[in-house]
Formats: sequence, C-alpha cells, structure tokens
Amino acid sequence: MIQTFSADGPIRLKKGSGEPPETYLLEYLVKGLERGKNGKPVARENHLVEIQLTSDYPRMSPHCKMLTPIFHPNIDASTICVGDHWTAGERLVDLAVRIGEMIAYQAYNIKSPLDGEAAMWADLHASQLPVDPRPLRPAN
Repeated sequence: MIQTFSADGPIRLKKGSGEPPETYLLEYLVKGLERGKNGKPVARENHLVEIQLTSDYPRMSPHCKMLTPIFHPNIDASTICVGDHWTAGERLVDLAVRIGEMIAYQAYNIKSPLDGEAAMWADLHASQLPVDPRPLRPAN
C-alpha cells in the first residue's frame, strides 16, 4: 500500500504504524460532505481515515474509522461499514479506494444505514450524486 498512493494523488498514505504496518492513516483529498451548523450537509474536501488490521485479518475485515466529520449513510463516528462487502482476498489498496468512493458518494447503501438522516438525504438528492465523480483508483 505504501508504494501505491503517491504524494500527489487524491488518496495519500500519511503514516503506517508497526512492522509490518498494522495501522494506516490515510488522507483523502476527495469532495465529500459533512454535517453543517444547521444540520444540512456542506462540502468537505479533506478527510482522514484510520485502517487497523485485526488479529483475524485477512479472514475478517480491518476496522476502519473516520477521523474527520462526515455525512454519509454508511459511515458514523465509530466505524466505516466495509464488512458487508469484505472478502479475504481483497487488497488493502482496493479497500482504500472503496472508502474514497464512499466519501465521494460514488458508493453508498441507503437500505441498512449507520446514519439514517444521511440515508434519507441521499435518497432525496440522488440526482446530485456523486459529489466527486473522479476515478480514485491509482494508475499502477
């Protein structure tokens, strides 16, 4: 994962902890949404995510946590819902891209949300989504 995300791409590896790394800090320079002062979503273009490998990895999904505010149906303050689509063969790079696609509203699920208000908003504003349509997958 360290070699994949360059310093000038929309997804950047800020830090890996452990040898080999068990915890990754990723920065996403991707347009997403956060809850504004009046409760309505407002644009945010910088997001921090922590990915922590568990002792059951890769059989079980890593624990993924948003460290910056976000307004998304499948993300809350304690977790990013990635387990529904996790397979033991998924690469961490693919997971990092999938999280970016979630932040950008390229991927979301309103049927079983962690944030019901964000799910309702996404359902009512589907024609305005994604908020960032750029491809996030690295070239290599």
